[in-house]
Amino acid sequence: MQVTRLILGALETNCWIVGDDSDRPRAVIDPGDEAPRVIEALGDATVAYVVLTHSHFDHIGAVGDLLAATGAQLAAHVDDAGSLASAETTGGAAFGFNHTAPAPDILVADGDTLEIGGVTLTVLHTPGHTPGGICVLATDDSGTAHLFSGDTLFSGSVGRTDFPGGDSRALSRSIAQKLTPLDASTVVHPGHGPDTTIAREARLNAFWPRA
Repeated sequence: MQVTRLILGALETNCWIVGDDSDRPRAVIDPGDEAPRVIEALGDATVAYVVLTHSHFDHIGAVGDLLAATGAQLAAHVDDAGSLASAETTGGAAFGFNHTAPAPDILVADGDTLEIGGVTLTVLHTPGHTPGGICVLATDDSGTAHLFSGDTLFSGSVGRTDFPGGDSRALSRSIAQKLTPLDASTVVHPGHGPDTTIAREARLNAFWPRA
């Protein structure tokens, strides 16, 4: 599996390009801003899917330009899809950003999968930061799993729940039900900040659910 990180925009959002080691299509997760940088990083690679972990403005700013340049399909959770069209509902208006995104081509739900070459992307619905927040678990035959956690889980922290639609109890349930069962060696690629692992967060993250 090949994973490339770009740090984009004023809020330094992590955008991820995911694929196998062939010339088969890629997926782009959370292209938050600076579409030309994303397109340059892709080079000659084709893009099958643009996947959004949630609908906040700092994760969607480059979506429209990237779809136009690549012809990719946009995938987002059904519970966040209706929030993409307005800067009010993406949260951008409150911070002076007018980022919006088109309606998704694919409405995903918990357990859905997308295939990109030899990589399977599995949707884990993890509401709490937003109602339709998801994590994306990428697996291949190498035995190493990669979790793209959006703003559900960070290194040493979790996503905010004080924005409209946020729910701290729901976020705790999401982590307990969807992330704690993952293999401890799973590499976590958050929406902001450095990578981590499930093992590290289970040991050190004060927000990690404990019996």
